[in-house]
Amino acid sequence: MTSKNDKKWSSRSVGAPWQHRFFYFLIRLGGRHIAYPFLYPVVLYYLLFKPEERRKSRYYLDRRFPGRQGFAALKDSFRMIMGLSRSLVDRALVGICGPEILHTEFPEGQRLADLANASEGLIILTTHVGCWQAAMVYLSKLKGPVHMLMQQDEGDIDRHYFEHSDQENPYRIIDPTGFLGGTLEMVAALNRGEIVSIMGDRRQGSEENSLAVDFLSAPVHFPAAAWKLAAVTGAPLAVLFPIKTGPDRYRIELAEVIKIPKQDSRPIERLTPYLTRYVKALENLCTKEPYQFFNFYDMWE
Repeated sequence: MTSKNDKKWSSRSVGAPWQHRFFYFLIRLGGRHIAYPFLYPVVLYYLLFKPEERRKSRYYLDRRFPGRQGFAALKDSFRMIMGLSRSLVDRALVGICGPEILHTEFPEGQRLADLANASEGLIILTTHVGCWQAAMVYLSKLKGPVHMLMQQDEGDIDRHYFEHSDQENPYRIIDPTGFLGGTLEMVAALNRGEIVSIMGDRRQGSEENSLAVDFLSAPVHFPAAAWKLAAVTGAPLAVLFPIKTGPDRYRIELAEVIKIPKQDSRPIERLTPYLTRYVKALENLCTKEPYQFFNFYDMWE
């Protein structure tokens, strides 16, 4: 959830440092069984007394449930904010207690492993769906290094799961605010046959580096970086959605595997049909699991 301008996405957390420490203490004390119940007063507080935070949930929910008003709309916002809150607890749970604390199934895990073993390079396209960071722990089982394009704003106090233990970061972080947005590092990694993980639903920078595709009946500018990389390097692009299926259960869905013929990425518009496949997969996910797409800023502007 953003903490600045509603229309500009930020990685900064809404919660105060003491709130985060309190929930980390609860997780160490008794896991999700103690932490989950404490989420109810916190979520209700933000829902009822922080209208600006509730408003952020409406950008997506008003598109997903057009015409929903009153108590029904309030209930939608509660379910979405509660879903995000539980995913953040789960993320910390994995880091504090270990990945075995969650039961995660990955029906097409072998297919993803085969793509990683093909030495063509592999782009994994993630989205703010489910407990995406907790599910990322399973990427460490793939062959070869995993590079992650990750932005962490100054002052962000929210910890990634690997920061809760003494283990080293299992990923090689690429800063999207660095030189050329980290493009040279990502191309080099893919050309070595390694793995690059990129978020597909958060645009940063100018519209020149994005493509407009209809999402929930209106155009959204999605980032084009992953699609440019796939076109330039010939690496396949795998779309992953980690879905929460129970209190301590997740299922990772390999929603799409997209291969773009290796050639110049220009003109950028030629990549639109490939990006559209991802957007359609995301729309299908929002139809089945409307409260697991955690979007709290105005994608549609």
